[in-house]
Amino acid sequence: MTLEQLRIFVEVAQRGHMTRAAEALHLTQSAVSAAVAALEGRYGARLFDRVGRGIALSAAGQAFLPEAKAVLSQAEAAVAALEDVTALRRGHLTLAASQTVASYWLPGRMARFAQAHPGVSLRMIAGNTAQAAEAVLTGAADLGFVEGLVEVAALSRAAIALDRVSLYAAPDHPLAAAPLRPQDLRAAVWVLREVGSGTRSHFEQVMAGVGVTVRELSVRLELPSNEAALAAAEAGGLVAAVSDLAAAPLVAAGRLVRLAFDAPERAFALLTHRQRHRSRAAMAFIAEL
Repeated sequence: MTLEQLRIFVEVAQRGHMTRAAEALHLTQSAVSAAVAALEGRYGARLFDRVGRGIALSAAGQAFLPEAKAVLSQAEAAVAALEDVTALRRGHLTLAASQTVASYWLPGRMARFAQAHPGVSLRMIAGNTAQAAEAVLTGAADLGFVEGLVEVAALSRAAIALDRVSLYAAPDHPLAAAPLRPQDLRAAVWVLREVGSGTRSHFEQVMAGVGVTVRELSVRLELPSNEAALAAAEAGGLVAAVSDLAAAPLVAAGRLVRLAFDAPERAFALLTHRQRHRSRAAMAFIAEL
């Protein structure tokens, strides 16, 4: 049984005439007759009785008609759903992001995409860089956005924006007044992001670039968010290494100062799985970045 046979049967049943049904379907009368005969032959049931010069549904045809209509309706709904997804009238997109990206860079872009495509639902999973990469790797997220280095063969990484991790302290901190030297970095007391975060891995690379290892630093606190690290630095005595995006409101309010230490920029990166299919919504989100 095919959908085409069902469509022909329903049209003949509604019009009570083979020729008129054929005209409505833009088919030959022989094609219509053959389709009805194929249904009857396949299931051994007469669907129509000849009444004068026309035809009428048999008892079997009357029982079959609502079922045939229901199947055609479901098929039309399935086609409509597929067309909606293709045209981005509906869909679902899950994004995984490391904390700096999730808090300061990605939400505005998600909001603009949601406004342009109101039928597509968006969900964000926030964690550190390692957790975001794992979400894309396992298929829990369609796309990943991270600030840390990811070296996983199954994942493709593409730079999409730039950021900088700088050093921040309270305005009255002893290191707030002069350029920092390596010995100043070693003498400072630190609050750092947790191991596994993109901010932490980038900070370690920056320190290595000036000949300082994290093992040489006096790390008093390790905290799981930029906000927590900044709050600890604001309380006094500690130096925090966090994104300029995260620190900007506190600097503007005079609650923290950026220390005189030149750090190189880092890239925010898009992660995609090399072997997983990208949905139309995922491709559209990437295109709109």
